[in-house]
Amino acid sequence: MRLRYLLLCLLPFTAPAQKNASREQKAFQSLEAKRVTLPNGWSLTPYGRSLPLGDLPLNMAVSPSRKLLAVTNNGYAKHSIQLIDIATEKVLDEIEIQKAWLGLRFSPDGTRLYASGGNDNQVVIFNVAGNQLAKADSISLGKPWPNRIWPTGLELNAKGTTVYVTTKDDSSLYVCDVAAKQVRNRIKLPAEGYTCLRSPVSEELYISLWGGEKVLIYNPAQQRITGEIPVGSHPNDMLITRNGRYLFTANANDNTVSVIDLKTRRVVETMVTALYPDAPAGSTPNALALSADEKTLLVANADNNCLVLFDITRVGRSRSQGFIPTGWYPTAVRVVGKKVLVANGKGFTSRPNPNGPNPAKRREPDTQHIGGLFTGTLSVFEMPDQGNLAATSQIVYRNTPYTKDKEKQAAGEANNPIPRRVGDPATADRSPIKYVFYIVKENRTYDQIFGDMPEGNGDPNLCLFPEKVSPNHHALAREFVLLDNFYVDAEVSADGHNWSTAAYATDYVEKIWPMSYGGRGGTYDFEGSRRTAFPKKGFIWDYCQRAGISYRSYGEFMAYSKQKGSALTGHMALAFPPYDLSIKDITRFEAWKKDFDSLLAINAVPRFNSLRFSNDHTSGARIGAPTPFAHVADNDLALGLFVEYLSKSPIWKESAVFVLEDDAQNGPDHVDAHRSPALVISPYTKRRHVEHTMYSTSSMLRTMELILGLPPMSQYDAAATPMFACFTNTPDLRPYTHRPAQVDLEAKNTAWNEPARRSQKFDLRYADTLDDYEFSEVIWKAVKGEQSVMPAPRRGAFVRIAKTDDDD
Repeated sequence: MRLRYLLLCLLPFTAPAQKNASREQKAFQSLEAKRVTLPNGWSLTPYGRSLPLGDLPLNMAVSPSRKLLAVTNNGYAKHSIQLIDIATEKVLDEIEIQKAWLGLRFSPDGTRLYASGGNDNQVVIFNVAGNQLAKADSISLGKPWPNRIWPTGLELNAKGTTVYVTTKDDSSLYVCDVAAKQVRNRIKLPAEGYTCLRSPVSEELYISLWGGEKVLIYNPAQQRITGEIPVGSHPNDMLITRNGRYLFTANANDNTVSVIDLKTRRVVETMVTALYPDAPAGSTPNALALSADEKTLLVANADNNCLVLFDITRVGRSRSQGFIPTGWYPTAVRVVGKKVLVANGKGFTSRPNPNGPNPAKRREPDTQHIGGLFTGTLSVFEMPDQGNLAATSQIVYRNTPYTKDKEKQAAGEANNPIPRRVGDPATADRSPIKYVFYIVKENRTYDQIFGDMPEGNGDPNLCLFPEKVSPNHHALAREFVLLDNFYVDAEVSADGHNWSTAAYATDYVEKIWPMSYGGRGGTYDFEGSRRTAFPKKGFIWDYCQRAGISYRSYGEFMAYSKQKGSALTGHMALAFPPYDLSIKDITRFEAWKKDFDSLLAINAVPRFNSLRFSNDHTSGARIGAPTPFAHVADNDLALGLFVEYLSKSPIWKESAVFVLEDDAQNGPDHVDAHRSPALVISPYTKRRHVEHTMYSTSSMLRTMELILGLPPMSQYDAAATPMFACFTNTPDLRPYTHRPAQVDLEAKNTAWNEPARRSQKFDLRYADTLDDYEFSEVIWKAVKGEQSVMPAPRRGAFVRIAKTDDDD
């Protein structure tokens, strides 16, 4: 098997000449002016023309006539199927569907369209006539959610009489009779199915196992699985050549595409789609297409926001051609003639909420929730020639903050406690900081906590929990470093805890959480409970384990510790209470204190310690539960007590505490709804300092990794700026003294009003298995008054542009 890398020289950037410029070249010349920097530090310069799609388009199907394009939109907000005229690039029709997810196929004659019905556990059938869609029928796979099936990809046999459906939750292949509208057979799969694809020269079916690192072969005549072919991690989309000889499979967690020779049933070539060889996770290839002449393979890199092109005229000896910039998180790509069509799952940028909350009106979740603000787009352009590809490739590199140099040596300064180099701890730079304490909290924006601090960029009108409620947060920010330009990488807790522990959310996490958060069924698989959601190399504890770094978790990823073979097995402080809003955070502090003392006594305090103080989540206005003030004050006191106790311990002189929110819960902030409070506390932290540098979740992880001698876990933390500007090489060993609570920690919600009625419906057993916009609004009204109106969240398309070698 040969490994092929796509690696282009980074030549000085030059746009195509204006003289005799083609339409494509003219479009290219405007790309640089349109660059938008996202909250995660990556930039977009989408190529080509565009038209709007729905919320999180995941798949597209081309009709047999090659005139129509169907798109399935599967995000948090409205689910729909769109029909688009490929020639005119106009939306012809759109039909809402209660639940949909990924699966989409035209019938062989083009008169019908089949779509996965998501957690309604059915295949929905539409008639296609007169450029319009009309629901015709459906095939039930079983009872709807909470019956766990979740149909994913689907395929039809050559005659269109049989529909095959792969499923995620019961890991099966369903064989359905189209005429009878019945399931004829169900074959159990060894892992979650993503999609299936039929050979164009036989009825043989190929199934990509999302959680299985293999492609299965199903023989319809024998009605059984007859073979399997190992591929990379998280195989998802597939395509096959017209002659049925080669099958291509995108492997999201590997940054690769596997090329399978179906004659020999083996992988003959692996194409690496990352912008640099041996890059860590973070390219996320998840969609494939072939040019009309089948000489070029197009791969959508979701997390690199680009297409990758390979010349495959000699399979086994494929060679790179270049990159094309797309919109944010491309999820599907199709080629019709010379026209390339790309579905951008998150569109071209975040956007503001146009309506804002209004309790007098029915809520519109597609415009009010953070998950519904990433409206998808369709990019359309003609296949570029090699000259244009050289130029577009340069733009993709300029859009990408990750480089191999940054991975090996981070930004920093001499004599700073944060080292710049990574590698073997014996040869890497050393830090005077030995012990890292990482506290993950729940769901606040910067303005909600620090909006009343005049030292930083805050809006006091948006401050819900001012200094009286959170005196320790304020004191710690004031005595150490106030960070007023820190952003979480996540949208909600589902991806937030993955970003906070792996600097990455896999394609499984990104594509699944909007369904459950949108009230369309599904389990909460995102804090270590489901193996398919894991990054290939695991989480920060796995990296510690491989590096021989001692570690311990207090409440964070408790479900992960129960997984067989997990790095957290035996490293979880079991006496530390899990997420449970009925248990005070000060009780969690006492549990940590007891465990810490026992470890300190035997000189066995781990170097990396993760803790979860989660009561700033609050219970909203639920009757009988602590008030939002009481919850946040409890969380604040626990943090203050923790820092005081650590600062008076023998290891304080070698310690650092990092505090962040896993996500910002869609709350109000005058800069951006991703902006969040964060703290860095250490004898080596600058005192009474305000730091305006733009940092992110990945920046904090990168800083801790450099202290511990760990490599970056993804391209995101590899590219992130470490928080070295918060540190000094002259330690200040003065201990911290906690501030006592100024509000009653026992205060309970007693008023039966609209916020209370809404709070009674919330499921608070788990972190954020609810509508976080509605929950934020309830908290706002509980604090500000029932008649007050919470400002709409702001979404920033940041204008910060990283300086490059080409800039003067």
